[in-house]
Amino acid sequence: MAKATGLSPASVSYALRGMQVSGETIERVRRAAAELGYEADPIARALASGRTGMIGLLCGSLEDLWQQALAVGIGRALKDNDRYALILDAVGDPARERTLARQLRDQRVDALIVQPVDPAAPFWAELCESLPVVSIGDALAGARTAGEVVFDNRAGVTLALEHLRDRGHRRLAVLTPTRASTPDRPADVHVLAEAERLALDIEVITAPQSPAAATGVARGALAAGHRAFFCFSDSIAYGVYAASVAGGLRIPLDVSVMGYDDHPMSGLLTPPLTTVDWDIDRIVRAAVGAVVDAADGETRHRRIVQSPQLRERGSVG
Repeated sequence: MAKATGLSPASVSYALRGMQVSGETIERVRRAAAELGYEADPIARALASGRTGMIGLLCGSLEDLWQQALAVGIGRALKDNDRYALILDAVGDPARERTLARQLRDQRVDALIVQPVDPAAPFWAELCESLPVVSIGDALAGARTAGEVVFDNRAGVTLALEHLRDRGHRRLAVLTPTRASTPDRPADVHVLAEAERLALDIEVITAPQSPAAATGVARGALAAGHRAFFCFSDSIAYGVYAASVAGGLRIPLDVSVMGYDDHPMSGLLTPPLTTVDWDIDRIVRAAVGAVVDAADGETRHRRIVQSPQLRERGSVG
């Protein structure tokens, strides 16, 4: 390769890894590699560099369709940066999340992206001392992360609850995936505070992020007389749609439903789901940029705050 490109072996090595050389040199080396049928040996490269090229991606729950879309976007963006995602699912369980995070560290991934189930867990501080970590959604309390792409949940919750109040709703069921073991998640804290400020009567109900499982929870809430729902996941909102149809109730004439992440499917429902959009494409770009830089040795901490937008469609009567 060095002879074919007229570059030093070190320059060729850097170019193949996409680091410390110009974009023109990287393209020149990759073009020569393609012509020669050259493929780098990943094991040899890992031994030489001390890096595996693997980035851990620990999802809070892949039952949630928005998190599935996030994982797909991150996996593709990492591939574009010559990294590979090792994707694991915490299934909404803080204990499983802790175990999987430590396993990823022990498998020597170069860095970790996490959408935490329990952002206040004390083990994050210890993990971040030995591995660059970028969190999505919530900051990791007490931990020195390499980066954070956090959601302005105060603004998002306010948008949702004010929209429901302005449409005349005073009694709401708030369906959240948060468990009793993680009561301090920021979005749930904000919903309680905002409900008090807006004089809303709310009942917070734990619901799985699987649409099928959320349907059962929604049936119970409808049977209890709830007719307005704020769901902390569009996937949960899909369960409310299914339960309403099964009960012979119409959206939005009989039941109002509000989501919280604007999954692409939400605009295809009948009626389309009113929800809060967090700009998933920007989240992917920000998280992958931060984690790639951290894996390459960048020590500058990045904090990106995602602002929400209300997507008013037709599911709130």
